[in-house]
Amino acid sequence: MTIVIREAGPKDAKALIRLLEQLDGETQFMLYEPGERQITKEMQTKRLETMQASKHSVMLLACTDDKDLAGFIVGSGSELQRIKHSIYIVIGIQQKYTGQGIGKRLLENLENWARGRGVTRLELTVMCHNETALRLYHSAGFEVEGTKRNAIKVDGRFIDEFYMSKLLE
Repeated sequence: MTIVIREAGPKDAKALIRLLEQLDGETQFMLYEPGERQITKEMQTKRLETMQASKHSVMLLACTDDKDLAGFIVGSGSELQRIKHSIYIVIGIQQKYTGQGIGKRLLENLENWARGRGVTRLELTVMCHNETALRLYHSAGFEVEGTKRNAIKVDGRFIDEFYMSKLLE
């Protein structure tokens, strides 16, 4: 199977909503609970248009041969002078596509995008017990900066998150 990494655009709104809802239902490592995400195609289209017009943020998609969205990565930045060197990352990959190098490719493509825009800091949070994601981030050069205690509550239980970053040369 061939995976193509490309920038998301407004035409991806419907497929992206399906992907996000799929991820919400199959993993507890994402922010939203199943059914909690309330977004219409029009709302998602507008978000994608705004992101596509931005010089500081991007969404990349991992697409399969049969046009399935295997995963995504978002780099959210700012126009503010003091923090425009930094982007915050969110990544999600369907369970059936994990372990195939897609996460690594998404991170590499985002890093290349960031370098081309003068970004020198990548940052993200990850649940401390998400060993698969931690292996990915460590292998990509991210380091733990600290722990956000009781950062998320899942099934009535508080979960700590690591705050991680990677500084680009």
